Amino acid sequence: MSWYTEHVLPHVVNLTCGGKAMIPVRRPALEGLHGNVVEIGFGSGPNIGLYPAEVERVLAVEPSSRAQQMARRRMETRSHPPIEFVGLDGASLPIEDESADAVLSTFTLCTIPNIDAAMHEIVRVLRPGAALHFVEHGRSEEPEVAARQRRFEPIQRRIGGGCHLTRDPAELAVAAGLTLENVDRFRMKGPAILTAMSCGRAVKV
Repeated sequence: MSWYTEHVLPHVVNLTCGGKAMIPVRRPALEGLHGNVVEIGFGSGPNIGLYPAEVERVLAVEPSSRAQQMARRRMETRSHPPIEFVGLDGASLPIEDESADAVLSTFTLCTIPNIDAAMHEIVRVLRPGAALHFVEHGRSEEPEVAARQRRFEPIQRRIGGGCHLTRDPAELAVAAGLTLENVDRFRMKGPAILTAMSCGRAVKV
């Protein structure tokens, strides 16, 4: 992990994706969470304070030690739910098969290098009937915007810690064998190539 990725990028991501203005965007993805939740790409902990009361514990996966430090400061102000850091890589989860009541991903699927392996791991740890909850940016449904995303993606990956602009989280979930229960596609304010959003749930049948 480069110095920029470890020491600078966590602060950039916290400012752009973790501020109070993003709470209304994140909150719908957390609705219905309960029991044992695996959160991949925990980051600086922007979802702390948003988990429903039904969540019993959160198993956090986060590769950046700097982001973990930032998250621990947030954790000091909250006692519910208990949060434990359990891994560094979404593509290799140190979690038992079919032990999670949900997996949560907020602005994470775009950055995982081995996304196919990560989706396999998500499916593996989910109990039957449990769901992947997600809110992510990704490929636009507008062809002209999608074309610009493809052109700009190599630059975005360099400056954004491997962030892809053209991944579609709903498609990733279905390709991994999950059943898409719902997905809400919308645009946020800002550059079109960065603001095509998807929020939804995909269930392990």
